[in-house]
Amino acid sequence: MDMNQYLSMFIDESNDHLQSLNENMMALEASPDDLSIVQVIFRSAHTLKGMAATMGFEDLASLTHQMENVLDLVRNEKLVMQEFIFDTLFKSLDALEAMVQDITAGGEGKADVSSIVASLQAIVRGEVPSAGGAAPSAAAPQQAETPALLDEFQFSVLEQSIQEGNQVLFIEVTLRKDSQLRAVRAYMVFELLERNGEVVKTFPSVQDIEQEKFEYSFSLYYITQKTAEEMQSLIMGVSEIESVTSLALDMESLSQLGQAAVAATAEAAPPEIKQEDAPAPETQAKPAAAPKEEAKKAPAKSGGAPSRTIRVDIDRLDVLMNLLSELLIDRVRLEQLASDIQSTELTETVEHMSRVSGDLQNIVMKLRMVPVDTVFNRFPRMIRDLAKSLDKKVDLIITGAETELDRTVVDEIGDPLVHLLRNALDHGIEPVSDRIAAGKSETGTIHLRAFHSGNHVFIEIQDDGAGISREKVLKSAIKKGIVTPEQAEAMSDNEAHQLLFAAGFSTAEVISDISGRGVGLDVVKAKITSLGGNVTIYSTPGKGTNFSVQLPLTLSIIAAMLIRLGSEKYAIPLSSIVETGIVKRSQIRSVHGAKMVEFRGSHIPVVSLGAIFDVQGYDESEEEETEIVVIRKGDKLAALTVQDFIGQNEIVIKNLGKYLPEIQGISGGTILGDGQVALIIDPNAFIK
Repeated sequence: MDMNQYLSMFIDESNDHLQSLNENMMALEASPDDLSIVQVIFRSAHTLKGMAATMGFEDLASLTHQMENVLDLVRNEKLVMQEFIFDTLFKSLDALEAMVQDITAGGEGKADVSSIVASLQAIVRGEVPSAGGAAPSAAAPQQAETPALLDEFQFSVLEQSIQEGNQVLFIEVTLRKDSQLRAVRAYMVFELLERNGEVVKTFPSVQDIEQEKFEYSFSLYYITQKTAEEMQSLIMGVSEIESVTSLALDMESLSQLGQAAVAATAEAAPPEIKQEDAPAPETQAKPAAAPKEEAKKAPAKSGGAPSRTIRVDIDRLDVLMNLLSELLIDRVRLEQLASDIQSTELTETVEHMSRVSGDLQNIVMKLRMVPVDTVFNRFPRMIRDLAKSLDKKVDLIITGAETELDRTVVDEIGDPLVHLLRNALDHGIEPVSDRIAAGKSETGTIHLRAFHSGNHVFIEIQDDGAGISREKVLKSAIKKGIVTPEQAEAMSDNEAHQLLFAAGFSTAEVISDISGRGVGLDVVKAKITSLGGNVTIYSTPGKGTNFSVQLPLTLSIIAAMLIRLGSEKYAIPLSSIVETGIVKRSQIRSVHGAKMVEFRGSHIPVVSLGAIFDVQGYDESEEEETEIVVIRKGDKLAALTVQDFIGQNEIVIKNLGKYLPEIQGISGGTILGDGQVALIIDPNAFIK
């Protein structure tokens, strides 16, 4: 069977599972005792392994299998998660991601992961990987702390057996490491046991033991007339048995076991409570609580309705959007013709077409909208790794991840946000010692939030670090020749902060792995500006910094105000317009050589579009009154003078193409209903 036809589906679903694994590993690291998270991780890894094996990517399947072995021990409470285990599993996820990326790029998904596999196998054997350096105590108890979970029926059987005077034993058998036929040795043990009593419960299950799906040990609850010592001696008589632990359970231990069983309804914790040679006590309390949470959470995650969504190639959506944009241009053209001809039938038809095309436009726009969560969800892992490498403590708090943006914007905004977050952690959050000295908590906080406001989406990266030092910024800017000392002296704090976006600017004294990569905030700003957005800095020394990124909802269709200048038409995005009005020429004053007009109690600059674009056939100086469009960029305002207002319309943004030079103040073009081309004005360019 040709598997290539399923390759794209495999890549998509693999990325989904890897993202899920990363997110849940982060959640497990925050709550290492929550076994319900381990179950989710195990299921995701198991599915990924199956998919990889089916597609023939053996390396990927093999590494996932080794992860499964570790996770299996954890979910069965034979292994307690520790930092070195998390690190090893995260390295495994990185390797899996690299393999999937290789497959995406047309490779075979092969990679040398022998060191990671060795570490995972060492964890399974109860050893500490050499690279970990952590204490060996957690991995060691895997063989001794065998928790064979009992249901209420099994518990009742054991309880009744003790009341009748039988011996109830918890037996753990460990085979020799050189045993070649583990299932056969286990069979011999079970044959011996069944001759002398009754096995109530085994771990792993009898079926798994028969299929040799266990390492070197298995455990069981057993009812017999013989003593624990006698059974231990008998089992040791079987060849290739390394050790046998046989513990006699009494009513007290079963009583405690019973409380756990009743509380958990279906599952209960193992006894392990009476003997002085029993496993360490701290792991005994966990099984009683874990099944409760698991029982609560598992149905919620698995009981949802089947998904009614399909995956659609983004290229197909782009084609659909282009077709829609052509349809909108024709619609505007028809509306123009209907108005000129004054035909009632044509007007009614065009109105109906306008309603249908409007609904179609809304649907297409919604199809392209995706939550920013698709970008945000990779940041927790990144922040975790960076914080460890920088030896800092930080909490990343994400809010508004459900906020939706056009897919095109989401695809492009990832890299700038990565840079801003790295910057916040490297330059913003102070080292632990500095935070304590400043009277702050040793753990810093970075807020990553997204929210809608009008026709824009704002994404903010706010840290509670040291803030931006004005003196440090100005000193560096003067040293690099970006500003003169006189200019620096006259700058406001906000203007000084803007110097961070200057090309080649850096205040880093030491080049680290995080900063000094040759990519500065100027690249971030250029990228955001190219998306039609804007980035603003708010900073308070000692309290932190906030980078606020303003983005348009979509890059394809916008609502705009059409204006006329001489024989030319221009479009101004409505999202930037505060209001329109008419002022007398006498109201425009000259202040220090700049034209200003009073607006809402303050004076704002006046910008003449006719003068800037050298429009022929229009001279506003001859008018007694002139129309103005008040535009906004952040909290700054300006008034653009125009000849006439044509009206509001939805326009399709068309790129000016690579053959046209970049024009200051123009962000693109559009085709109007009369077939004329109108340039789209970029209001941000007129407000400094």
